[in-house]
Amino acid sequence: MLKLIFRSVNQFINAQTLGGVLLALAALLALMLSNSPLQSYYDAFLHARSEVHIGDSWLVLSKPTLVWINDLWMAVFFFLVGLEIKRELLEGELASRAQALLPAGAALGGMLVPALIYAVINQSDAVALRGWGIPMATDIAFALGILVLLGSRVPASLKIFLTAVAIIDDLGAILVIAFFYTDDLSLTMLLAAAAGALVLLAFNRSRVTAIGPYVIVGLIIWVCVLKSGIHATLAGVITALAVPMSDGKGGSPLGRVEHALHPWVAYGILPVFAFANAGVSLGGITLSTLTQTVPLGIATGLVLGKTVGVFGASWLLMRFGGARLPDQSTWLQFLGVCVLCGVGFTMSLFIGSLAFEGANTVFANQVKIGVSIFQSRYEPEGGGS
Repeated sequence: MLKLIFRSVNQFINAQTLGGVLLALAALLALMLSNSPLQSYYDAFLHARSEVHIGDSWLVLSKPTLVWINDLWMAVFFFLVGLEIKRELLEGELASRAQALLPAGAALGGMLVPALIYAVINQSDAVALRGWGIPMATDIAFALGILVLLGSRVPASLKIFLTAVAIIDDLGAILVIAFFYTDDLSLTMLLAAAAGALVLLAFNRSRVTAIGPYVIVGLIIWVCVLKSGIHATLAGVITALAVPMSDGKGGSPLGRVEHALHPWVAYGILPVFAFANAGVSLGGITLSTLTQTVPLGIATGLVLGKTVGVFGASWLLMRFGGARLPDQSTWLQFLGVCVLCGVGFTMSLFIGSLAFEGANTVFANQVKIGVSIFQSRYEPEGGGS
């Protein structure tokens, strides 16, 4: 069993490593196109509308490409995140209090301190203050990609710690999106989504192990959540939590789906998301642009806040809570991993798109500047992720 878990963790880390490289390349391509004569084609691609009709006119979804990517494709990403959270809670690094104590506390510190720093810097601007959740999350693909480049010098326990922290960060981001970044709510659609969730629960209790029924009901929930005012990606998490961990015969439906989905998310969905969201024109950017409160709050939250929050909370837990340093690691190595928790690329861009949805596009560009440009400090010399 331990060998199986270790092999699964290695496969997960390897997928995230290459995924991190593709993320970096996709973001770089978006920046190049946004600052080239091809910018108009890039913008036209993002704003091209496409429609889905169900029945003659019963349901029509007409969205630009960018919204389809951020609402539908990212729902698949959050479905995978939900699977990872459930697995970790039931049999992984978060399965017991002793195992979960250090990464859970570290993740909590790594969410609260960056949010507080951002809020302090932006306290005088009510609109800018809406972005307080942007520096909270860790981009697991980028962070692990950088960590794995260091090879055998990094103990496996630190890679597992970083993975656990990032997964808990994602859970925190899900809660932030659900409670703070929503539009006006439709009670009818929320009740319909709740009914769909009950159907998923009935599937789970009835030991339905085929993934098809969960996906079909999950798509219905996605439409209901999309129309409810809550961000549609949460439908992916709801669906994932209903997928059974075991089929009673030694197999794992959740494990099979997670394994099959990882390459599609790491090599397809996340790079496409980065390509669609990282493009920002650098024309006219000066030092004063970089020091505006939104990019400054994001950069300070990710660079300083994450390190202080993760390391500080971990030190307190080791000093007073009975936690201990990950096996075969030193304090310097541990500090380095805490710094990597400040790589927030994908989730920071995503939360930023929600925080300033409907606001002046200046804020959206400032988010991209704060996330994309300042995150380049993590890229190793000579390429990589």
